[in-house]
Amino acid sequence: MSGPADGYRDTPLRPYVITGGRARAELNLALETLLSAADPPQPLPVTASAEMRDLLQMCQQRISLVEAAAHLKLPVNIVRVLASDLIRSGHLTWRSSPRAEGPSIELLKEVLDGLRKYKV
Repeated sequence: MSGPADGYRDTPLRPYVITGGRARAELNLALETLLSAADPPQPLPVTASAEMRDLLQMCQQRISLVEAAAHLKLPVNIVRVLASDLIRSGHLTWRSSPRAEGPSIELLKEVLDGLRKYKV
C-alpha cells in the first residue's frame, strides 16, 4: 500500500505525532489479532490521519495487526494505538485467536494430572 506511511523514518517525533502523543493503546491487542472493517462501512471523520485512513482501507480484507504494521511500515505499537482507536469508534472489528487467550485452567490441570499419573 502506498501513501504517506511510505516515508516513515524511525524518529521519535513521527510516532508521537501519529498517535496524538499516546504510547499505549486502550485495548490490549495481540500481534495476531485479526482486524476487519466494520460492516456496513462507516466513513472516517475528515480529521482522521492518513495512517488511520490507510489502516482502515487495508482492513477491507481481514488482516492481522502485525501484517498491517508491516504494510504500513510503522512500529507495531503505533498501529496498535491506531487500531484501538478505530475499534472504539466502530470503524474496525477485531477477533483474537483462541491461542492468544491461552489454554483454560481446567485443561492445564488435566494435563498435569495426566503427567503425574504416568510418572515413572
